[in-house]
Amino acid sequence: MDRYIISIGSVNIEWYSVLIVVGAILAIIMIILEAKRYGYPKDFVFNLCFWSIIVGIIGARLYYVLFNLDLYTNFVDVFKIWEGGLAIHGGIIFGLITCYLYCKKYKVRTIRMLDFIAPAMLLAQAIGRWGNFFNQEAHGAVTSLQTLQNLHIPEFIIDGMNIGGVCYQPTFLYESLWCLLGVIIILIVRRLKITKVGQPFALYLMWYGLGRFFIETMRTDSLMLGGFKVAQIVSVIMIVVGLIIIMITGRKGRYEDLYDQDENETVKF
Repeated sequence: MDRYIISIGSVNIEWYSVLIVVGAILAIIMIILEAKRYGYPKDFVFNLCFWSIIVGIIGARLYYVLFNLDLYTNFVDVFKIWEGGLAIHGGIIFGLITCYLYCKKYKVRTIRMLDFIAPAMLLAQAIGRWGNFFNQEAHGAVTSLQTLQNLHIPEFIIDGMNIGGVCYQPTFLYESLWCLLGVIIILIVRRLKITKVGQPFALYLMWYGLGRFFIETMRTDSLMLGGFKVAQIVSVIMIVVGLIIIMITGRKGRYEDLYDQDENETVKF
């Protein structure tokens, strides 16, 4: 398994980096197109996405480093992001904070933007997980070749999960497929006439939180806090927050604050 798309002399371009960029571009396009339906300027949405992604990547790195301080006795190593070490939950947290601050600056309703962002985030996560495949990381426990074949997994994935003659569970694949299914579900929910503002984002939190919680039980490289897996703790928090949003929005009137009721509205800046 070659982790590089291009390797010329000292110049190496990794699949992981390219897939992150592809995921980010597709996500931005999705968000811009949906926000445009409601009158949000392209420049505003693009800038919001740009800064959220940049800060999100920084957050993903800081999150990983904080839970692996023993690996970074040399401070300079903290900045060597090309050597690996990103945690998606850190990216989500810092990205959401950036989104909130940016929306507050321009007096835009944050939860509305998060509804636009929700399926796009899942799409980007689904694509990004394939970077783990090429890096042969973020896999599960040791398993047998027969077990993988019984799951009808494509042969090239089985070959990629054969690391040093040992087969591993392709948890990257499980999470990628779970995220893709979530994209479809949220896109459908957003078009339902009964969906309220905030509910698509709440669904994102619960869907990804639920899937990641169970997938994390299979992974062998989890960040730990005491005797608990950090990703599972955060996943539970995501599920709870999502449920709270659903409860709050559900208390509103049947035709109050519907996701689609202000289509083609004009947003002033």
